[in-house]
Amino acid sequence: MADTPWLTIIGLGEDGPNGLSPASRDALENAEIVMGAARHLALVPDLNAETVEWPVPYAEGVVQLLALKGRNVVVLASGDPFWFGAGTVLTAQLASHEWRAFPGQSTFSLAASRLGWPLEKTICLGLHARPFAHLRPHLSPDARLIVLLRDGEAVADLAQWITAQGFDESQLHVLEALGGPREHIRKISAANMTLTNISHPVCVAIMAQGNGVTLPLASGRPDDLFANDGQITKRPVRALTLSALAPKRGEHLWDIGSGSGSIAIEWLLGHPDMTATAIEANATRADRIESNAAALGVERLAVITGTAPDALDALPRPDAVFVGGGLSPDMFKKLWALMPPSTRLVANAVTLESEALLCQWHQSFGGDLMRIELANAAPLGTKRGWKSSYPIVQWSVSR
Repeated sequence: MADTPWLTIIGLGEDGPNGLSPASRDALENAEIVMGAARHLALVPDLNAETVEWPVPYAEGVVQLLALKGRNVVVLASGDPFWFGAGTVLTAQLASHEWRAFPGQSTFSLAASRLGWPLEKTICLGLHARPFAHLRPHLSPDARLIVLLRDGEAVADLAQWITAQGFDESQLHVLEALGGPREHIRKISAANMTLTNISHPVCVAIMAQGNGVTLPLASGRPDDLFANDGQITKRPVRALTLSALAPKRGEHLWDIGSGSGSIAIEWLLGHPDMTATAIEANATRADRIESNAAALGVERLAVITGTAPDALDALPRPDAVFVGGGLSPDMFKKLWALMPPSTRLVANAVTLESEALLCQWHQSFGGDLMRIELANAAPLGTKRGWKSSYPIVQWSVSR
């Protein structure tokens, strides 16, 4: 039948076929071809089907799989294939009637059940091929995290990275081959990580402790989190700017004249589904933006070295735009034409010339115009006084 799935994805545990459901067993028994990593294939011996070992790099296996379309194929994956697993990669190019999945018990569930941790209050991340900096927004005292790693050697690297962040007192539970006869659980602090012979598959459950810097949850994070050469939207103004940009889940931002990248990075820290493009004319600053994004766990920030409006044509269209520099009538005219309806625009001006442009555009296009004046206490002789910063004019409008 045309609507019969040709692909079955089975989530396999370390106990092999013992933990499979009747439907999974039936799919294996009737398969023409079974694909999987060597470790997975070894867990289900005596198959009647042809077996194909999944190649490296992983993407080559997807090409091989798609070439088998129309045959009865089973792919073996670990645990729950749709929780930091291969499920979405395997099904991305298939119609819903072409595949079915029988998930197994996830490593996260097994780890939480061994430790007695509430899974709904535990951060779960897959770091097989992603940098450890993805943990950075989540590191705070008493935070619980469970992370999947590529292999046993990565555990020492993780401990070293956590220690470098100032969370050296964190307790690491190293959980190997959960759910099978090789299951092994050990505990050690990040600073004293000396464990060896760590078996794959492995995950690490982290109880974060230490004096490292915890990232605030609110917009307007400390300026010193962002390496910069002075070209940065300062913390109070950044908070007001992000409030005006009004980020919503899944939206895309253009950060024009990005400087240190602080606006775009804070936008991305709001939710993992957020995306952003930083446009910066200075190549040194553009490199610095990429470094700042990587250090704070949002290396998905796209950085374009160029100037607006020329650099904007080929970019994915935004839901919001921030202009922190380079304001001009020609730039605004092109930008306004490129912005889809309902796009939110926020522009900050510090010079009189730029302020005059914002006043003119506010009169023509509406929106809100706000003058931001800030002063900080500073020494004044033997006493203290207020030292004012340059006032900033902010225009926010919806296209």
